[in-house]
Amino acid sequence: MTSDQELISIAHKTINFRQVSPQVDVGSVACALLTDQGEVFTGICIDAKCSLGFCAEHNAIGAMLTHGQNKVITIVAVNSRGQILPPCGRCRELMFQLDDSGATRIILKERVALLGDLLPDFWVRSKYQSSS
Repeated sequence: MTSDQELISIAHKTINFRQVSPQVDVGSVACALLTDQGEVFTGICIDAKCSLGFCAEHNAIGAMLTHGQNKVITIVAVNSRGQILPPCGRCRELMFQLDDSGATRIILKERVALLGDLLPDFWVRSKYQSSS
């Protein structure tokens, strides 16, 4: 099984910043995730004008889904300065919609947190709970 440190190292090695056009640069943030089947998928961010880009986590999750897998066990994102970054709200939401158990491990700067602890009141669960 891939350790947290190995996952961080893989994310760092995935960084590949470059400008691909006057409107788009890519690779200033990279992500590595581990699935329940023991495979690692990576992704880089796409920064484009008019809010057309997306996060490295979305890219890695897309690669995972493309390869027929859908459960993230652990995920980490890093930037080109070597910092570990927490997932944004959009990325947290996507992970929760894929697996609303909240058990996905998020590697943060100084700790590991569960997704459910970062989003404790998931809206889908609230929608179906009674108001008793």
